[in-house]
Amino acid sequence: MNIADLRKSYEKAELSEDASHADPLRQFEQWLNEAIAAQVPEPNAMTLATVGCDLRPSTRVVLIKGYDARGIVWYTNYQSRKGQELAGNPFAALQFHWVELERVVRIEGVVEKTSDEESDAYFHSRPLDSRIGAWASPQSEVIDSRAVLVANAAKYGAQFLLKPPRPPHWGGYRLVPQAWQFWQGRKSRLHDRLRYRLEDTSWVRERLAP
Repeated sequence: MNIADLRKSYEKAELSEDASHADPLRQFEQWLNEAIAAQVPEPNAMTLATVGCDLRPSTRVVLIKGYDARGIVWYTNYQSRKGQELAGNPFAALQFHWVELERVVRIEGVVEKTSDEESDAYFHSRPLDSRIGAWASPQSEVIDSRAVLVANAAKYGAQFLLKPPRPPHWGGYRLVPQAWQFWQGRKSRLHDRLRYRLEDTSWVRERLAP
């Protein structure tokens, strides 16, 4: 099959101004809850885009671990590529793609670290093997083989036993939204696309052509 011939007609739902929330966070919460209820695979997975000091963009999938009026939270290694890029350029973008619901949410804003208290609380809620893994993996660095990770996990497991502390290089980030977009697939490629942009302290909702 020619990949250019792959087609899908999007006809599951619609997104109108009248039926959407004036507050983008409420609209996001509604769609996230609907994705969870629909049991789509990993509804909490989101693509994180950052830009390095060389102006080259990079993306990876991370998992949302919290959200509120302050922003969207995830946790990772601060020394990873994304951590280094965020240290040099705190502006980033997130994207959720719930294929089964024919929906996309895009969020743009500035990123800040969560507090030590928030990072500690989440770290200690994780399974033991995940806490050890945070110590064992020098994320984004070149390693000789998987044996390096296995040896590191054994080393830190023996060192910390059942109570590994949070590594100083590991913790949370929060993206503070400055713009949201909600995309609902529609028939004939005439998709619904609503953007919310922050103007002073209020959200302005407007329709974009697909």
